[in-house]
Amino acid sequence: MARKEAVRVFLDSNVIISGIISDKGAPRIILDLLSLRLPFLAGFTGEYNLIEIERNIHRKIPAALPVYREYLPRMNLDVVPLPSAEQVKKAKWKMPAKDIPVALSAVNGKADYLVTGDKKDFTTFRAKGIHRFKVASPAQFVDDELPRIIKDFAG
Repeated sequence: MARKEAVRVFLDSNVIISGIISDKGAPRIILDLLSLRLPFLAGFTGEYNLIEIERNIHRKIPAALPVYREYLPRMNLDVVPLPSAEQVKKAKWKMPAKDIPVALSAVNGKADYLVTGDKKDFTTFRAKGIHRFKVASPAQFVDDELPRIIKDFAG
């Protein structure tokens, strides 16, 4: 039976930054697909991620800030609010502290996929079965998962 609702794809900061600064590769393909507002994909990220993106672009590649600000609305991303301090404190996951709000945002947003260039940081989190989403690199998502998503949606 064909899937009727859109697949929820959470984008980590590094995917959005990579897609903004390069017009080639899987991150850009994902951003462009989300910009098309296709019925089978729903993109989202966390408010935490947007703060991190702005900080990193401003600090490392300030010339890209206007491009980011112009391109962001086109991506049609839903934004998950910052996790509460209590949620972050309760999350005793073995992962870098900077990734806990990212993981919580993906959980809170009911992601089907978390697409990240730092897949290794989410391995332990995945192993504990804390969430229901798949963790994929941008290339894995485009090459392996996206064809399945399209096939499932088409029925």
